[in-house]
Amino acid sequence: MARITASVFTSHVPAIGAALDLGKTQEDYWQPVFDGYLPSKQWMKDNPPDVVFLIYNDHATAFSLQMIPTFAIGTGQSYRPADEGWGPRPVPVVQGHPALASHIAQSVIQQDFDLTIVNQMDVDHGLTVPLSLMCGARDPATEAWPCPVIPFAVNVVQYPVPSGRRCFELGRAIRRAVQSYDEDLNVHIWGTGGMSHQLQGARAGLINRDWDNRFLDRLIAEPAALAEVPHIDYVREAGSEGIELVMWLIARGAMADAAGGPAPQVKHRFYHVPASNTAVGHLILQEA
Repeated sequence: MARITASVFTSHVPAIGAALDLGKTQEDYWQPVFDGYLPSKQWMKDNPPDVVFLIYNDHATAFSLQMIPTFAIGTGQSYRPADEGWGPRPVPVVQGHPALASHIAQSVIQQDFDLTIVNQMDVDHGLTVPLSLMCGARDPATEAWPCPVIPFAVNVVQYPVPSGRRCFELGRAIRRAVQSYDEDLNVHIWGTGGMSHQLQGARAGLINRDWDNRFLDRLIAEPAALAEVPHIDYVREAGSEGIELVMWLIARGAMADAAGGPAPQVKHRFYHVPASNTAVGHLILQEA
């Protein structure tokens, strides 16, 4: 059967993609950020997945205020980098895994989670920046991403957004779905977005180091309790965009200990501020 062997958690700051694409990774401002992902790129080479299930939020590229699915799974063959107003990022087209994606959709919907099925869409920095951070820069003309990717978009832009508990339980359902797939596949599940940041209003520029690091602590040690944190706490402590962190709970809920198994091993943890107008958080958990 297919199996989930690791979860990856990372911010997906658009300016990180711009810094990489414009060759600024060794500048004084950006080098500490990219250095923090050097162990991650090596871990990725040492533990290559067959498929990445990548949870992110769309930033008004595939979806808009005219249509906002709470949970949307990409079941297409491929996904082009989106033009977010300054042209598409110069990264490879993302290859999907329609068979596994369709199986997960079937299984999760039968477990009473309503998913939107998306057969065609472009993917923005929420998905491509994590791929760049974990896999390194790639020439789209000559290189591909190392494996297929299943995009899973979550609405954390327009209220109402899903609760942390809902996201955690969805992760458990995704694990069951993957395990019921009858091909031997090594699957990584990635939760992206966050950490603390606010882009508008009187608190624009808010970063809360204590909240962020406590979130990482609890994500490792007590994820089920963390899933009970209400939305207002995210907004109050981590800023209006800090609610993106509920997406990390989907990936965390897909790990073995959420189903009564052993706790995962922490393979890498990284935190840095600032990067553009936000904090960067990153964690790799591997099944024991």
